[in-house]
Amino acid sequence: MENNKLAGKPLSARAIETMRPGEKDRADTEENTGLRVSCGSTGARTFFYRYISPETEKLTQMKIGSYPEMSLAQARLELVRLKLLRKSGLCPKAESLRLQQRERDRVAFEQRQKAVASFTVNDLVDIYLTEVIEDRMITTPNSDTRKRVAGARKPKGQAETRRILYGDAVRVLGKKPAAETTRRDVVDMVKGILDRGANVQAGSVLRELSAAYEYAIGLGRFDDDFANPALLAKASLKAARVRLTSVKGKRVLSDKELTLLLAWLPGSGFSATQKSIIRLTLWTGCRSGEVCLAEWVDVDLEKSTWHMRDSKNGAERHVQLPRQAVAFLRQLRLGTETYLFPSTKTGQPLQQKSLTETKWHLKNPDKVKNGSSYRPQQLWLDSIADWSPHDLRRTVRTGLSRLGCRSEVAEAVLGHSRKGIEGTYDLHNYEDECREWLQRWADHLDTLM
Repeated sequence: MENNKLAGKPLSARAIETMRPGEKDRADTEENTGLRVSCGSTGARTFFYRYISPETEKLTQMKIGSYPEMSLAQARLELVRLKLLRKSGLCPKAESLRLQQRERDRVAFEQRQKAVASFTVNDLVDIYLTEVIEDRMITTPNSDTRKRVAGARKPKGQAETRRILYGDAVRVLGKKPAAETTRRDVVDMVKGILDRGANVQAGSVLRELSAAYEYAIGLGRFDDDFANPALLAKASLKAARVRLTSVKGKRVLSDKELTLLLAWLPGSGFSATQKSIIRLTLWTGCRSGEVCLAEWVDVDLEKSTWHMRDSKNGAERHVQLPRQAVAFLRQLRLGTETYLFPSTKTGQPLQQKSLTETKWHLKNPDKVKNGSSYRPQQLWLDSIADWSPHDLRRTVRTGLSRLGCRSEVAEAVLGHSRKGIEGTYDLHNYEDECREWLQRWADHLDTLM
């Protein structure tokens, strides 16, 4: 029930227009009890409704509109609506605030949904790499100076993590909204990696993608009930007993298989750069990944050495190059600059995984998506059992033993560190012996050709 004492003379457009700044509020007639108009210090005129709230039983007032944007007639119509609302037991002002809050919640929800929908797997990977894994520059508080903050991995690990995630997760799922990526999507991606024989890569991709999701979940990028699809995929693959780690290799190519491989390689589907990597791997016994990263600044063709500054076991060494490798590199030097084996697309070192992928494509042309016009020679299919690039390193080690090379020399050729008491006291690097036996091995390969 309105306070009748507040009612005044009937309001009119003329009365409202003649109000002076700061003048006492004017009320409408008893027929429109509760409708009032005020004139502020700036001359702005405002309609408002004053009433006893049915919810709090206290005198309450709420703004209806501004004059002349809202006419007196419109204000009276709005008053009728508000009175009906009050008659139903609701406080018009409280109800208006509730409606405004619901509208704000709706807009915020829609904006969040849009943000979630636009947040792709590529974005997910990028924030994980740049905010967690890699070094980054930050501005110190209360200062314009910037300082470098070390990432969670060392530089080599940072590059490897980026390669792992961009090589498969971003390539396959990058454009898909991260919130819409399902367990099945991740499982299918991992199976694709397994199909090309890269079990270790499959496990690494799944591990890093799961960590990237966990980081984004922690930042509140997803709804509270969102489940990490990479973690779900990992559980599914484990239940299916899918192996995501490397199997200890035992594959060694025999001399007969090496003969067939060396005859097949020039006309194979490998790129010219990939063929060169395979040749140098066979001549030196180095890991194909180490060969991929070789730089000319570390190669001394006069001394026939390659200074490997960073190997898998963390030790640097000088790889002895046989004459065949030196002659080959002299020709290669004419066509490349910083790296021995750069990618024709990026100019950066060719990635080792490209060897494994290409080999798999050549071995399984019918499984390649979008088809493949290349069909490997029949001798490849019929005469050479499946192999991986790393099997070449094992083949060199086994071949040296067959030729009569002492074990400690053959191990030094591969750059294996010696363990236990022998590694503590025998610090001889066997470089002369390595040179002799790598030359014998290269000569042996010539006889196979």
